Amino acid sequence: MTIRYAAARPAARPATLSPAALGRLTMGAANDNGDVAVRDLVLRHALKHFAMHGLGAAQDAAQRAAEAHRRGTSADYQHWISICKALDPRRAHGLSASLRRG
Repeated sequence: MTIRYAAARPAARPATLSPAALGRLTMGAANDNGDVAVRDLVLRHALKHFAMHGLGAAQDAAQRAAEAHRRGTSADYQHWISICKALDPRRAHGLSASLRRG
């Protein structure tokens, strides 16, 4: 049995757009979720933290985030909560919700 692949094509192209405008419409990714460089940097930090702390890395990052929140250092809090979120999103969400409640 033969398997054929055909790339997806837009259903209809507006006749009023130039080819250059059509190219600009389709250049970006449909699932672009923000700044890739920042996301990559957070992932790199999270992986380094995981390499140092193993399976307890998310718990350690959560504790450090809570500690930074108590000290009032928002930059440190954002750093550690983003690492915690990369390792364990559920734990990070729970921690940030509990810290907001007070």
